[in-house]
Order: sequence, then structure tokens, then C-alpha cells
Amino acid sequence: MKYRKIGPFRTSAIAYGSMPLSIEGRPDRETAIKVLHDVLDAGCTHIDTAWAYYESGGEEQYGEKLVADALESWNGDRSTISVATKVGHFRCFNDTGEAVWDVDGSPERLRRDAKLSADALHTDQIDLLYLHRPDPKVEYVEMVRTLAGILDDGLARTAGISNANPDQIRLAQSILGDRLVAVQNQFSPGFLSSRPEVELCGELDLAFVAWSPLGGYRRPLEEDAFAAFQRVADARGVSRAQVILAWELAQGDHVIPIPGSHRSETILDSFKAVDLSLTDEELARLP
Repeated sequence: MKYRKIGPFRTSAIAYGSMPLSIEGRPDRETAIKVLHDVLDAGCTHIDTAWAYYESGGEEQYGEKLVADALESWNGDRSTISVATKVGHFRCFNDTGEAVWDVDGSPERLRRDAKLSADALHTDQIDLLYLHRPDPKVEYVEMVRTLAGILDDGLARTAGISNANPDQIRLAQSILGDRLVAVQNQFSPGFLSSRPEVELCGELDLAFVAWSPLGGYRRPLEEDAFAAFQRVADARGVSRAQVILAWELAQGDHVIPIPGSHRSETILDSFKAVDLSLTDEELARLP
């Protein structure tokens, strides 16, 4: 494994997004714990979860509790691992009974859920706490100030914001200062609209954490967006996932993809991307 940084944390260049182990379609708990142990044994030092990672109508905070249990049953050095979680999002059903996501960025809910997250993770201080998503019912500055208060209370060590635009990033940094260490946005060959945030994070010395880095979770891929990556993969004799992740790593030393997977084999293949150096010619053929 190779390493980068998120604020004070020495972080594997590719981290692990645990959502697939937690929401609809998740594997059984024993399998999920094994996947997390295999991820940690492979040298991954950063696990991403969220308050909202659970099945709609099911046990809330399932994902956070799963991560805590996996870490406590792992035979490695827990002090080398950082865990990020996120508040402001929750699962529910819409009027037609479909499992969906909703937001609540009120100060009361953010403070409550941050405490519940710390409890679920069996910690007095969360390593990295994100605002999961802006709530249109709440002024963004109020959400960030609430996050600052959570840090002031010692419930979290560092802060991040997720699904944020450049103005929100600048605003958050003006309030949080160097306690803001990361921005987590979607970024992949099929979702390039976060390029301004990638570039801004590089300028501001913030980690850019790419969610859904391989194109999305259980959504049909736009194959045209991935065709050039497949050609490079075929020529190299590696998986397309490795090429995509190597391309993302090449966007800057501050970029950290967080692929997720139900299976150990898939995520362990993804980790091989840290050793795949794309040539200038190959990069020129990619977006």
C-alpha cells in the first residue's frame, strides 16, 4: 500500500467506502466483517462510514456499528486506522414505499447524531466528521457553525464537508480553519463535474475524497465514458477498476478514492491501483 494524508492522518492512498456493506443488498454480517478485516490486512488505514448507512426501516447506524465491531475484532494495530463518519442524512421510505435518502441539517439533529455516531463507533472522539449533504431548509453557514461547535466540544478531532461546491468549501474553511481537512464529493469518469472542487482542494491543501470513484453504486454505467479506460486496461492486462483508480490518483497527491465492495476479491483488486503508474500518453487518452 502507498499512503497520502487527510489532515493529521496517514491515510492509505485508496481508502474503503463501507456503504455497500450496510444498505439494501448488503451481505450477511459475518461476510461484511471478513471484508473489513481483509481491507485492513491489505494496508488500508482509512474507513469511511456514515450515520445514514443502514437499510430504510431497519436498524439505524448499522454501518457505524459494523465498522466498530470489525475494528474491535481485528488483530491489527487500531492506532494506525482512522475512521470517518457523516451526519445530516438519514434513510426513509417515500410515499410509494421506495427506500430513499432524506436530509436534516438542523443544529439539534447534527449535534444529536454526532453523539450517537461517537457512541456507535465506541469512541470519545470521532477522527473525522463530515456534514453529509447540504440541507436546503437550513442556512449552510449555520450547519458549518454547528460542526465547529461539535469540534469545540471535543466530540470530533477534524472536520470535512461532503457534496459541497466551491463557495461552500471556502465558507467552511473560513469558519473551521485548519480543522477542515477534507471534502468528499462524487468523482469518476462518468461524473466529472467535481473537477472544480478537486482543483480547489489542491489549492487549499485539503484532501479530496472521491466517492463512487468507479462510476456509481448499482447504477447502469455510461459505457461510453469508460471505453477509453477499458482500452488501457486491456492493453495493460489489468482490471478497468485499477485503471480508473490510478487515473484518479494521478489527479493530485491530495486525491483519495474510496471504492466500496461486497466482496474481498473486488476491493483487493482495486487496491492494486496504487502500484499502477499510467504513462503521459495513457493519461492524455483519458478525460
